[in-house]
Amino acid sequence: MDVTQLAAVDTARAARVLDKVRSAALSGQRMPVTPRPVIGQSWARMLRSGVDPDHDFRSGLLSHEEVQRRRQSSTLRHVLPVLREGLLSVADVARHIMVVADEEGRVLWREGSAPVLRKADGLGFQIGADWREDVVGTNGVGTPAVTGRPVQVFASEHFVRSQATWTCAGAPITDPRDGRLIGVVDVSGPLETMHPATLAWVDSVAKLAEARLRETHARSLERLRAVAAPLLARTGGRALVVDRHGWTAAVTGMPYTERLALPKSVSAGMRWLPALGRCSLEPLAGGWLVRAADEPVTRAGARIVLDLREPRRRSVEVSDGSGSWVRELSPRHAELLYLLAVHRAGRSAAALAGDIFGDPARTVTVRAEMSRVRRYLGPLLDHRPYRFTESAEVQTLLPDQPHSLFPHPRDRLTPARGH
Repeated sequence: MDVTQLAAVDTARAARVLDKVRSAALSGQRMPVTPRPVIGQSWARMLRSGVDPDHDFRSGLLSHEEVQRRRQSSTLRHVLPVLREGLLSVADVARHIMVVADEEGRVLWREGSAPVLRKADGLGFQIGADWREDVVGTNGVGTPAVTGRPVQVFASEHFVRSQATWTCAGAPITDPRDGRLIGVVDVSGPLETMHPATLAWVDSVAKLAEARLRETHARSLERLRAVAAPLLARTGGRALVVDRHGWTAAVTGMPYTERLALPKSVSAGMRWLPALGRCSLEPLAGGWLVRAADEPVTRAGARIVLDLREPRRRSVEVSDGSGSWVRELSPRHAELLYLLAVHRAGRSAAALAGDIFGDPARTVTVRAEMSRVRRYLGPLLDHRPYRFTESAEVQTLLPDQPHSLFPHPRDRLTPARGH
């Protein structure tokens, strides 16, 4: 039985079924209906992390000043008009509200039906509230942030009992420049407002927001290209102009590369960069002029530290005798590199697809992600199969509970912490 389809014709019956399913799952009894995989996996994470299903936990709200600071610094502010245009007119009529949260699950904007906003207050779904999954359980803000995909949560699919009168559909919004999560847009309302098409609607508007960000980025590169042209015309040797995120605006004396891997904290001076070796970095308005030194690029004997201890701060650090750099990782890239660290002999695209998605046929997605990884780890990775080079020393730092590393656990080898 598909409970979400049942909910479209009989909301009350679907809610009763899900309440029985949830009670059985929490008590370890046989469930009358198997929950959807995305919900079952979320419940498993909640049970492992110790979220209390009967306790309506609410962390302190952010201050008004902190909310304003986050709004001003968030990339989400650039796509609010798209979200409002695509969601608010329908949401208000359908007795929904639109909620926009940042990458840490903090609610920064909340608009829509006034009566529903008051109901949301009773759930603690307020401006400045923390709706991470590991704080308030399975929900339409925190769960999409963990899984990286759109999720609809209906009635007792919410892990915390007090939210069982609610329905929500949320979709992650990522920065097209680096694939990093910047927030989640969610449409929520009382139980009776549930409709199975809501998720597709919210996801399509989230994708429109990402398209707007791509357009904005393309325009910024065009402006930087106008600045770069006269500079590069006077520059000898290998050089390129990139924006602050490493995207290339113009290049001279070398093959075009779409993006240059920059360390998180970059400053002017001589630096070692992947693929180019030692470089001189000079600041420009909106980016960097990068001049490559005439030295061979080699990473023999490189040491790679894959730090997975903090779920929201996963990173890879590369160092050798010529320098070091650190890069934060998206959840998908962290998972791919973890698998390559475990399987030093290598993994095919089909094997990685099976590891991550449970579907060996999803090789196109894996190859696309590995292509992005190779942009910053290229000299340290081989392919056919994908693997770290034999000369690289790889160390993996794991959290205290390695089984909760990723949202889609598979049967994997787990290296000892620190190895």
